[in-house]
Amino acid sequence: MSWMVAQLGPDTDPVDLQTRYARLRSARETVLEVLNERLSVLLAEPLKVSVNGAITVDQSANASALERRIGSVAATTAPDDTPATGRDLLTTVTLCPRRRR
Repeated sequence: MSWMVAQLGPDTDPVDLQTRYARLRSARETVLEVLNERLSVLLAEPLKVSVNGAITVDQSANASALERRIGSVAATTAPDDTPATGRDLLTTVTLCPRRRR
């Protein structure tokens, strides 16, 4: 849970995260779903609004930051990921001493 909050920020509802995690069964998929929802909400509105002489609001940097965060989460290892099998797997074998002849 703390990994998900670290990826999403402290303002994220923990009950919502638990509900999503129970449905998706993956911390990475839960975080990606929340980030993709935030991005889609941001992209549903115009990214740049300008009122001449009064105010300019530009959300394109926020959209880029969310896209970078999505890429970062997709590339990192989540705490509940299963370890990859193959050459990266390191195992130990316990040797039992036995009598010599």
